[in-house]
Amino acid sequence: MAINKVLVVDDSDTELSNIKGIVSSTGCIVLSASSGAEAVEIAKNEQPDIIFMDIIMPDMDGYEATRKLNNDPKTRDIPIVFVSSKNQKADKLWAQMQGGKGYVTKPYTADKIIDQLKSFN
Repeated sequence: MAINKVLVVDDSDTELSNIKGIVSSTGCIVLSASSGAEAVEIAKNEQPDIIFMDIIMPDMDGYEATRKLNNDPKTRDIPIVFVSSKNQKADKLWAQMQGGKGYVTKPYTADKIIDQLKSFN
């Protein structure tokens, strides 16, 4: 599957800008959301090829958004890569149990984000 459209989800404008910059440098179209609820709506409407999802966000966290996306036939096949400051083994295991297909720990490098893109190409 070719990755052309990427949704980046983070409540931090700085993180959103950083990841958007990294992803757009690969030639992908980048969409963004600043909450889990917004991410679910954008994913349903835009059908991105992959989602980079923060975990800790107000209202709806990344885990809940991932569960909603994975339970919807329209979005269940979109791979979700968590990007989080939570770096314990339990965090990564829980993310996988929620349906996450990858995990990048903050602070990340551009290479780690790009490697995740390549792994789904």
